[in-house]
Amino acid sequence: MIATYGPGQFTGETNQLSGHATLASVVAGEKGVLALPFDAPHLRALVIGSADIGEAIMRAYILRRVSLIEEGRAGGAGSILVGRRDAPDIVRLSGFLTRNGYPHALIAACEVEGRELVERLGIASEDLPLMICPNGTLLRNPSDADAASCLGIMPDLDPKNVYDVAVVGAGPAGLATAVYGASEGLSVLVLDSRAFGGQAGASARIENYLGFPTGISGQALAGRAFNQATKFGAELAIPLTVGKLCCHGSESEAPFSLELSNGYTARARSIVIASGARYRRPDIINVEELEGAGVSYWASPIEARLCSGEEITLVGGGNSAGQAVAYLAPQVRHLHHVVRRPLEQTMSQYLIDRIAALPNVELHVGSEIVGLHGDRDRGLTGATFRNARTGETEECASRHLFLFIGADPNTNWLDGCVALDEKGFVLTGDRLGRGERLPLETSCPGIFAVGDARAGSTKRVAAAVGEGAAVIAQIHSFLVRNVGGTSALAPSPIPVLGK
Repeated sequence: MIATYGPGQFTGETNQLSGHATLASVVAGEKGVLALPFDAPHLRALVIGSADIGEAIMRAYILRRVSLIEEGRAGGAGSILVGRRDAPDIVRLSGFLTRNGYPHALIAACEVEGRELVERLGIASEDLPLMICPNGTLLRNPSDADAASCLGIMPDLDPKNVYDVAVVGAGPAGLATAVYGASEGLSVLVLDSRAFGGQAGASARIENYLGFPTGISGQALAGRAFNQATKFGAELAIPLTVGKLCCHGSESEAPFSLELSNGYTARARSIVIASGARYRRPDIINVEELEGAGVSYWASPIEARLCSGEEITLVGGGNSAGQAVAYLAPQVRHLHHVVRRPLEQTMSQYLIDRIAALPNVELHVGSEIVGLHGDRDRGLTGATFRNARTGETEECASRHLFLFIGADPNTNWLDGCVALDEKGFVLTGDRLGRGERLPLETSCPGIFAVGDARAGSTKRVAAAVGEGAAVIAQIHSFLVRNVGGTSALAPSPIPVLGK
């Protein structure tokens, strides 16, 4: 039993806004009940049509999702994962569910409850981890896409639809584009291969974002933006990977198409590249094999629990690295912070001051990681540092390594449609050096770039959000010039209840 409702109250949580599968069922009382069902379009119309009612519903839905997540940790709601707590695939699945705000519980396969469950189901060790979905479906070592399909969070995309805007990437820039575009009446599709929030969504705490004097986690900030975009009617398809952008279509109604990992093709009148950057992998033997088995590119509560009370190593001198150090240090025994240059050259002063006050952080300036020890079964067992000035090496028995050494643009899927700089970032506006282009427009009219994937962008959450908001005015201008400003999927008039 999760909750009991009486006359005048309403049920539901955030999935009702998107039309995704529900996380709980409702049973009528002994005397029955007269209920008014709302589908997603009618519910969004109600939320938008009345500010007071909308605030009450949104607040209740968000708090209920938070409550379900808390219930899930105790096994009371959501999915159940069964496996070894530090197994790479358990870490991956738990991270996927956490980043997308889905409740779940973890049962260790080595403990009594987990062992009995595995034996009762006749599951072989190679089939672990297991995922038991809310509808009872049992998945053996599922991919993220399999998990999403079982949870019912993938929308049914109609290949006949033509969207005003297709946004590739659900980080701060992409979510801002979705919020402002959908709120202004454009039909918006947002695609992301992993989770909403991008790299910012994995930040333990963002303290220099305007309006949050005590800071806010990247997950919380991204979750609010996700709910906002959904409220205004944007379609968010996660996890769905864009394999290729086709920009030479002869159809004037839909000049652009995106080939998707599920075999579908999404068509749009304009494209926003908000695919950001992917974590840079260092040129170290074994690093790829050990990813998820001791090597991480972000510091979420999942990783923090795994390394609690242990000796860990963190590499990187930017703000993301500083935030991770400040978050992890109070939870571990000792933290080796490895950087090539003095922190004053790369990190905000407030983070430098905070790190300096942490007694268990040892700073290795002018050093780099040159070797990793271990394998995927045993996990990371140690690392080798080298001082760039003296050439001396040092062994560290750390079983957890966090890498924050920058990122490369995630633009391989563009398939030559737009001009890139020598590093692979998308050129826009004046940087193209030819013709008249809107500030965020690429070399191909109708394709825009925002956020970290754009050449010359400021790599900050606030800057990405600003670009996502600004690009909508430029898209309006493009649509008016080229397709008359009409929308193939323009929102229908607000539904009238009872019709």
